[in-house]
Amino acid sequence: MWATAVGVARVRALETERENPLFRDPLARAFATAGGLWPSSPPPDDGAARRRRLAVSFSIVIRTKFLDDLLRQASASGIRQVVLLGAGMDSRAFRMEWPEGTRLFEVDTAAPLDFKASVLRRERAVARCERITVAVDLREDWPGALTAAGHDPAAPTVWIAEGLLIYLPEDAVEQLLTRIGAQSAPGSRMGLTLGSRGVIDRFGADAVPGSAASMWVSEMPDDPVGWLAGHGWEADSHTLRECAAAYGRPIDTPPRREERPGGLISAVRR
Repeated sequence: MWATAVGVARVRALETERENPLFRDPLARAFATAGGLWPSSPPPDDGAARRRRLAVSFSIVIRTKFLDDLLRQASASGIRQVVLLGAGMDSRAFRMEWPEGTRLFEVDTAAPLDFKASVLRRERAVARCERITVAVDLREDWPGALTAAGHDPAAPTVWIAEGLLIYLPEDAVEQLLTRIGAQSAPGSRMGLTLGSRGVIDRFGADAVPGSAASMWVSEMPDDPVGWLAGHGWEADSHTLRECAAAYGRPIDTPPRREERPGGLISAVRR
């Protein structure tokens, strides 16, 4: 599944090269090149498939900006621990400004972390905070591995699970949230992306085997705010449409139905 993270890097590279990008990710092109997805992968022949790919790419751009802003707000509030779950080719340790004393933990399996390390060495990339990689499968005792790497559960943490939960079955999502909660001091923050209701039917039903959409298995609950309240988080839910408009990238097509709760989530531990 980690190869999909290289595809995300390609989207971020293309956004970086726009005239007025919502963010800049100077390492994204290096990840995409090393992963064989540069300058581009062949566009699908089918028009519907092209539209779906553009929609996914657009959502990646908007969610990246959303979580960047969340991280800046968490840092401004005094939080100095950051945990990226399923970090993939995330380069926030290198491309964002971090207050002194920030420790950023990247949790992922060994294969993507090793691939990433090879690209970072080649690019001579220098992190702007203390960056700590934690090679562990999220199905295993990742909280133990995280603590062993230096994470302090008694201090507030900002957690990011970007493009992750949609790949996990519901029981694994519940376990992940329970574990995050157990490691979160009051005042901790969390940013999540959740698969919108119906997204698996729209994108995954005829997805190419092995593609990202073919591996999607879970969508957000009908009431994500209430769901997270049950896990001890005070959450806000934002739609892609709302955030895109706020960022100056409005979606010009009308919603196909009444807008449901959105899959971009910011939350605070009480």
